[in-house]
Amino acid sequence: MKTQAILMERPKALKFSALSLVDPKDGDVVVSVRQSGISTGTERLLWSGRMPPFPGMGYPLVPGYETVGEVIETTEGAGIDVGTQVFVPGANCFTEARGLFGGAASQLVVPAKRLHEVPQGIGEEAVLLALAATARHALTGAERLPEVVVGHGVLGRLIARIATAMGAAPLVWETNETRHGDARGYCVVKPEDDDRQDYAAIMDVSGDAQILDTLIGRLAPGGEIALAGFYAERLGFDFPAAFMREARMRIAAEWKPDDMAAVLRMVADGRLALDGLITHRATPENAEAAYRTAFEDPACLKMIFDWRSLS
Repeated sequence: MKTQAILMERPKALKFSALSLVDPKDGDVVVSVRQSGISTGTERLLWSGRMPPFPGMGYPLVPGYETVGEVIETTEGAGIDVGTQVFVPGANCFTEARGLFGGAASQLVVPAKRLHEVPQGIGEEAVLLALAATARHALTGAERLPEVVVGHGVLGRLIARIATAMGAAPLVWETNETRHGDARGYCVVKPEDDDRQDYAAIMDVSGDAQILDTLIGRLAPGGEIALAGFYAERLGFDFPAAFMREARMRIAAEWKPDDMAAVLRMVADGRLALDGLITHRATPENAEAAYRTAFEDPACLKMIFDWRSLS
């Protein structure tokens, strides 16, 4: 069985390619992909060649872990019906490429237990569910909700929206004025326009490895910094300033199934809106230009591929 896929042969070298899929085994399903998204965090690191080593890391690889599609074939023990709309958090089903992420392809073979059923009422915004689950995971792991969120990209906006739905009133710092719009129940300012230095909880999604000293300088005694972004470079900070504040740090990692379930409930009952976050769309054949736009154009919050154009 063949699939059309985006293949990252090496850093900054992409092509649209036909790849062979592994045969489905018991418990697997075949998914016809509808849309997939480009991650401006981890996929930027893959594209640039700056991704730290992980098990399974290497080239050539198929990127993508924000995929939505429809089950078109099922096997014994899969427990999911043909026609079900699903979110696919990546796949490892290619014979000629690594599948460290593996969601950017027209068809995928995936264990059914990895899938998350998506209600039919959610359209292309379903590609955002992994980021929304990541945001929820970062928030529920904290002792207190953030008073400041650093960064107003897609993840920062989702954190701010969910925190607001949970009763918080976070301030968002964003250095790029073009990203100050579309604040939903919270305010966005440049960091230099906020002179407060007694925050009890700050959540950073900037990915800036040099930011810790700045954040520590804004903490109240005993305050917490939550690192919810991904940092390719080594993190460091000035110890005396952190010592005097008895600063605490927490790292929020990968979302869990209960985070996805909670996010789906929030979307269903209207507590979380996913609109306004997808700004750019492309066809998979134009993957190279799409990736450059996603990583280089500050007006691009989320770029998605429409795989239905291939049918």
